[in-house]
Amino acid sequence: MTPDTMFLLANTLVLPQWLLMIAAPRWSVTQWLVRTLLIPALLAVIYLYYLFSGSANLDFSSFSTLSGIKSLFTQDEAVLAGWVHYLAFDLVAGSWMLRDGQQRSINHFLLIPCLLFCFMLGPVGLLLYVVIRFVKKPDA
Repeated sequence: MTPDTMFLLANTLVLPQWLLMIAAPRWSVTQWLVRTLLIPALLAVIYLYYLFSGSANLDFSSFSTLSGIKSLFTQDEAVLAGWVHYLAFDLVAGSWMLRDGQQRSINHFLLIPCLLFCFMLGPVGLLLYVVIRFVKKPDA
């Protein structure tokens, strides 16, 4: 499978869970996905494949300098691995926000912008959630 095809597949793989977390957060399927982290685990398999496939030329010393990181991202497979890394960890963060927000009885309408930002801009959504979590007291 080409990196371009895998890129499309990985993007398609995360979309249903994000939509479910936004539109059907309490549905049993959504709750199961959020608890099991199945989709991030599948992404981890893809990540491992592209990270350690023969075409990626991974050099761990490259992680210690900015120029080393830049050199890694000149290869399609490494860029794809990096993108899959983002997809997986953003989804883990979004899953945690949903679970934590539900446990704290935070209104779901406050979670939606956090989830949307986490989906598109990872750390921005997480930061927004942390601020809401800090300011918002659970409903009595």
